[in-house]
Amino acid sequence: MDALADLLDGVRARGALFSKSVMSPPWAVRFAHGSPLTLITMVRGRAWIASEDGDPLPLVAGDTAILRAPGPHTIASPAGAPTSCTVLDGNRCLGPDGEPLTEEATLGLRTYGESLDSQDLLLSGSYEVTGDLSQRLIATLPSVLVVPADECHDRLGAMIEAEIDCAAPGQQLVLDRLLDLALITKLRAWFTLPGVQPPAWYSAMADPVVGQALRLLHNQPAHLWTVASLAERCGVSRATLARDFRALVGVPPMSYLADWRVCRAADLLRETDTTVEAVARRVGYSNAFALSTAFKRLRGTTPTEHRRGTARSEPGAPEPRAPELSPTGSGAATAAAVAVPTG
Repeated sequence: MDALADLLDGVRARGALFSKSVMSPPWAVRFAHGSPLTLITMVRGRAWIASEDGDPLPLVAGDTAILRAPGPHTIASPAGAPTSCTVLDGNRCLGPDGEPLTEEATLGLRTYGESLDSQDLLLSGSYEVTGDLSQRLIATLPSVLVVPADECHDRLGAMIEAEIDCAAPGQQLVLDRLLDLALITKLRAWFTLPGVQPPAWYSAMADPVVGQALRLLHNQPAHLWTVASLAERCGVSRATLARDFRALVGVPPMSYLADWRVCRAADLLRETDTTVEAVARRVGYSNAFALSTAFKRLRGTTPTEHRRGTARSEPGAPEPRAPELSPTGSGAATAAAVAVPTG
């Protein structure tokens, strides 16, 4: 595993909502839901995408936009067109009059619009991302990013569009996995675009020494690492590794490792019933007290308090409050528009 693979491994779509929006100008779809991550692909036509605090960005056929919470975000053709549809959450989409959309606004399975022959076609898919490792990646992204069609050639868009129209058994699982693949390929392409400043750890992966150190830390987080032992495995002196790692990643190796271990522990505490003692040993601490000390120092809380605060709801109970990166609005994935990559 490398840093990107480790972080993306925690970003898994589960029950993601997909849709096709087929429209003729003027139109505008406003995403006012609380989904942490949304992908939008312009299959045909052109439009503009805008957030509340940024200038509109153009979208042409084949481009994919990745939207990060908080929103809202608006896709429109032309820019400034009146809102045709407002997506609030997985079950609520409002028409231009502010009233809930009726079945007359649909053109088939997961498809919204007036006519299948309309000029513009959007694919969209959105899902919840709540893990600490996932948030670590999402926090590095801008509110809106666009991957041009000619920067990432794949067939995922066509596959997703075909699957949206297919009601075969297992459809949701196929769509979820296609969305995951789309996110990975689009982010990897975006990180390499001219003018883009990827996270420090991503750029550092290309360095023969620091990249090797990062891979070792991610592959064996529970190993009893020291700067000296890490440097030895990388074939350089302790001073060289410490200097180069801090210069490229922005923090010393052991600080990076401590933060990574605590992030992994946070996800394990929230997603499993494993004891704090077992979680501590799994991520590289000798006992629960050592993990608690690191957790308190980096998070300002204890592992037990973290688990209580993010515990999954029992059936029928209210949804738990999401981690700090979640928006305050209505949080579910969206029915009439939420992300899908294309190619």
